[in-house]
Amino acid sequence: MILWFSGCGNSRYVAEELARLTDDRLAFIDPNDKSPRIELSPDEALGFVCPVYAWAVPRLVDDFVRRMTLTGRPSYCYLACTCGDNVGRTPERFSKTLSKQGLTLNAAFGFVMPETYINLRGFNLDSPENEQRKIAAVKERLPRVAEQIMQRKETVDVVRGTAPWITSYLINPLFYGLLITDRKFHVNDDCIHCGICEKSCPLGNIAIKEGLPVWQGNCTNCMSCYHHCPKNAIHFGKATLGKGQYFFRTHD
Repeated sequence: MILWFSGCGNSRYVAEELARLTDDRLAFIDPNDKSPRIELSPDEALGFVCPVYAWAVPRLVDDFVRRMTLTGRPSYCYLACTCGDNVGRTPERFSKTLSKQGLTLNAAFGFVMPETYINLRGFNLDSPENEQRKIAAVKERLPRVAEQIMQRKETVDVVRGTAPWITSYLINPLFYGLLITDRKFHVNDDCIHCGICEKSCPLGNIAIKEGLPVWQGNCTNCMSCYHHCPKNAIHFGKATLGKGQYFFRTHD
C-alpha cells in the first residue's frame, strides 16, 4: 500500500507512478481522519509519499502516522518525498515517527521536483526550462526506484543539502512557529468566485462565504489554493506578488 499526501500534485504524481510500476494500491493521507485504519496483506510493503515542508515531512503526515491503527505488519517500509532542492534529515526524522508505531524505515528516496513554496522573499518558482528538466529526470528515475522497492532494497537515496541537521532540527520548528499560517492569505478583485480554491485544498481549510474564500486556521501552507486559482487572485501577503503559479500537470 502507498499512502500519499500532496498539495500541488508533485507527490501525487510520484505516488501514482510508483503504484502503477509496482502494481500497488493507493490511499490518501487524510489530515481530517481522526482514526485512520490501515489494513495490510501478508508480505505487503508500506510506502509513504509526500512533499518535504521545511526539511521534514509535513506535520500532518507525522500526525496521521501517530493516529493510524495498523492491521498486519509491512514486510518493507519506505518514504518517497518530493522537494524543490533538498530534504535535509527528513528520513531520520520520519524514521523516529514510524518507530513509535513499531515500524522500521527500510528505504528513503528523494525526488527533486518543481518548486511550489514561494511565501518568502528570495523563494521563487523554477524557470519553465528547469521545471521541464526536473520532471524529465524524475520520469527517468521512477522505474529504477520502483525496481528497488520491489526488490526490497534498503537504501537512503536523497539530496541532503547544506547543514542538513540544522535545517531539519533547528530551522524546521522556526518555520512552523513563525511562518506556517493562513492569516496572510487574501484575495483581490480578480476573483471570479469559481470555488476552485475550496475544492483544491487538501485539508478542507477554505470556506466560500459571499462568493469569496475564507481560510479557517488549519493550514499547512501547501499553496494549492494559490497555485490552482485560475486568475492568480490569491496571494500570501506581498511575498507571492508577480511570482507566477505552478501545479503538476500531465507532461508527455
